[in-house]
Amino acid sequence: MPTAVGEKPRFTSGRGRPPLRVAVTVEDRADLEQLVRGETTTVRELRRASIILACADGRSAEAAAEYVGCAVSTVRRWRSRFLRRGIQGLADLPRPGHPRIIPLARRMEVVAAACDPAPQTYGISGWTLDRLREEVIRREIVPDTISRSTIHRILDENDLRPYRVRGWLHSPDPLFREKVNEICDLYLRAPVGAVVISVDEKTGMQATERKYAGRPALPGRPGRREFEYIRHGTQSLIAGFNIRNGEVTWRCGNRRKARDLLRFMNTLAERYPGVEIHVIWDNLNIHTGERWQRFNRRHGGRFHFHYTPLHASWVNQIESFFAIVQAKVLRHGSFRSTRELRGAVLTFLVHWNSKLAHPFRWTCRGYSEQTPDQELRKAA
Repeated sequence: MPTAVGEKPRFTSGRGRPPLRVAVTVEDRADLEQLVRGETTTVRELRRASIILACADGRSAEAAAEYVGCAVSTVRRWRSRFLRRGIQGLADLPRPGHPRIIPLARRMEVVAAACDPAPQTYGISGWTLDRLREEVIRREIVPDTISRSTIHRILDENDLRPYRVRGWLHSPDPLFREKVNEICDLYLRAPVGAVVISVDEKTGMQATERKYAGRPALPGRPGRREFEYIRHGTQSLIAGFNIRNGEVTWRCGNRRKARDLLRFMNTLAERYPGVEIHVIWDNLNIHTGERWQRFNRRHGGRFHFHYTPLHASWVNQIESFFAIVQAKVLRHGSFRSTRELRGAVLTFLVHWNSKLAHPFRWTCRGYSEQTPDQELRKAA
């Protein structure tokens, strides 16, 4: 613990009592110098450490105050705390502040109200700070003098933001675990000699033409795009993604109906002749039914259909490929006709197969016996 030492100082004021010298240990001096040099040191910490170092070098309270640039009383206060408690004495003491107007039990009732579904009144739904304030006043949880900022502080103390909502896709499929395991097993351990194709449809691709030309980006300013556009119709893309090499088989047209899908599947059979084909797709009505049993019989029973769980499109790798098409072709495109849109999409698909095709790195390994359902859904 540092002590006051009455030895002869190196800095004197010329007359009067000699300055009170503060003796610091080697470890404390290293910590104080680190605070002075630290990039993240606050102004308060820098001033207090400088005061102690100035006093340790033999400066009087007046000389240290002039050296640091603060009041003499400030030097005496922190010098005294350092002598009593060491370097820990330089920290701020706990401040009780103003007593809370809203008792703890009432504050917890406000939190509970925020966790309840918001009532729908006058067609308004969802929580806001103002609506929550009105509700807790109506329930007589708090007085009507409570402010909006007090409600915000109560919520912030409990890390609660009922006015923020994140999207969540829950799968109600009773066979969720079994279907995910089956598909993940195909991705990670595909049967030898077989082909695994992830199939789906990207419908409603809009041929939108920007009515006015955009402006390119400049230093310090992002590019600009006029919001007004002209619609020229839509196109539908049916595609199959080979999970082994990333090659894509496709069919693009004006619509997506059962007969369009059947033509696509015939194309798929022609592209991979004489091998077992495992098709992964969702539960759309045109993906099920007797038609696919007849289709499979015509092709010698070499097609095997695997269905993703309900509301679990993330299991289907083709969705990742569609996201690439959206980002690279559709997002910034301006198309004067559906023909132009279709041409741009097909040009990219040809380029993908010839230059860019690659398998996706699949990290989800499905369920183990000990893995709870919630953890896998959270990973999704």
